[in-house]
Amino acid sequence: MQNTLACPYFRKAFGWCVPIGALGGLIGLGGGEFRLPVLLHGIGFGAKSAVPLNLMVSLVTLAFAMATRSQAVPATAVLAHWPEVLGLAAGGMASAFQGARMANALSAARLVHVIALLLAAIGGLMLLEVVFPFQKIDWLPGGAGLHFAVGAAIGIGIGLVSSILGVAGGELLIPVLIFVFGADIRTAGSASILVSLGVVLSGLWRYWRMGAIPRGRGVRRITSAMGAGSILGAILGGLALGYAPVEFLKLLLGSVLIAAAAKTFLARRSA
Repeated sequence: MQNTLACPYFRKAFGWCVPIGALGGLIGLGGGEFRLPVLLHGIGFGAKSAVPLNLMVSLVTLAFAMATRSQAVPATAVLAHWPEVLGLAAGGMASAFQGARMANALSAARLVHVIALLLAAIGGLMLLEVVFPFQKIDWLPGGAGLHFAVGAAIGIGIGLVSSILGVAGGELLIPVLIFVFGADIRTAGSASILVSLGVVLSGLWRYWRMGAIPRGRGVRRITSAMGAGSILGAILGGLALGYAPVEFLKLLLGSVLIAAAAKTFLARRSA
């Protein structure tokens, strides 16, 4: 155990994942966009190995983030958006299954460029909303059926993103829940975690069926370090949620989105 702790890769994996996990607990993200460069460049995994490993750590981060956020965000707030949450989960899980197969067979370079631009645009929109608060526009009529259908359609695209890049998709889910379905940022974060848990599980199951999840003692050590760091960070971030002002969360989320766009683009470009 002492040799494991002395390993620089173990320490690096643990150290990076504490703040990344804190983002998961505080905002409702899996943090995959930030872990992917660590796995690729900090640790040295190949792209096809890094993606399913990223999903595995995202699952741990999301689970503990959900547990710690439950005291700050009541379940009734999330249940108020149950049609769109179920729709996003259904569409995301269905497409994550297909996205994992695509990632294993095809290059996703062009898609990543589009994703990076989309993340940057949404992040910029979030930052703009902090300075010039938007008035809510009820452009989407009420009705559980319509909200479920719109959520499912959007979830299909987010599920593809999740499984191809090995991310939870919260950076896209949270703005959708805020701007399309009118959720507040804290509720959107918790609802995003619920959706992401299903999407990540679906993608991981597909990778497992394809035999694409790397094995070995070294892999277990690194993922254990990342998981431990993510758990610690998620607990700290979730506990801090009740004390963080809404404007700060929006500012932080917008900055995270823009940084995630740059990190995702650079990581895939170098892979």
